[in-house]
Amino acid sequence: MWIGWIEFDLLLGDVHSLKEKRAVVRPLVAELRRRFQFSAAEVGHLDLHRRALIGIGCVGPDHGHLTEVLDSAEVLVAGRGEFELLSAHRGFSRSDD
Repeated sequence: MWIGWIEFDLLLGDVHSLKEKRAVVRPLVAELRRRFQFSAAEVGHLDLHRRALIGIGCVGPDHGHLTEVLDSAEVLVAGRGEFELLSAHRGFSRSDD
């Protein structure tokens, strides 16, 4: 079994409060969960209204499959217009490591 994760550092656009931030971040997290069926959550920059750190975790049978899924998630996030994707960091691990 392989375990993969990716973390997106986002700069939010026209957002002036934490309430407005939630209105942008929640739909993104929900879409990632629904579309790819893996764990997704806001994991950092919780007290900053123009930044968000979104983390995703998933498991799969092989490294190649996880790479494809995480690539697709990155394309989805990068293609959204409400924010700018500043960086994406990912990692992989095997269950027998």
